[in-house]
Amino acid sequence: MKDLTPSVRAVRELLPPDTGLAFEAMRALRTWLPDEATFVERVDTVQRPEGYRLVAAFDAGRAQAVSVAGFRVAHNLAFGRRHMYVDDLSTLPAARGRGHARALLEWMLEEAQRLECRQFHLDSGVGHERATAHRVYFNAGLEIVSHHFATPVPR
Repeated sequence: MKDLTPSVRAVRELLPPDTGLAFEAMRALRTWLPDEATFVERVDTVQRPEGYRLVAAFDAGRAQAVSVAGFRVAHNLAFGRRHMYVDDLSTLPAARGRGHARALLEWMLEEAQRLECRQFHLDSGVGHERATAHRVYFNAGLEIVSHHFATPVPR
C-alpha cells in the first residue's frame, strides 16, 4: 500500500464469506439494496461468477469497510484484449475526504498492472453532487474519454 492516509488501516480484497463487510459502504452508492443478505447473495452467486471482485478499505478499529470498490477484468473490441472496469466505488459519507477512495483506486491500478491490463475504466454519474468524486478520479490520473449512453429496456 502506498500513499495511504493515516486513517486507512488496511486495503484488502474481500472474498466469501467476508462479502457482507462491504454492504454498508456499498449501500451509500447503491441505495436500492434492501439488506446485507440480498447484497451478499447478488454478489456471491450472480456477479462473482461473471468475474466481479471486491476490494475494501477499513478504518482502524472498525470491522465493516468504510470504502469499497467492485471491479472486473474483461475483454471487448472497444477497450482491447484485457482491461479493468470499475463497476462500483463508494465511501461512507462519514469517511469521505480521508483518502479511502484514492487508496482503492491505487490498489486497483496496481492490480490492473499485475494482471497485464492495457486500460482502466470507470463510469461516473454526472451532476454537481458527483463533483467531489470526479476530483478524486482526476487526481488519480483518470480522464474523461467518452460519453456513456443508456436507456431502460421496456418489459
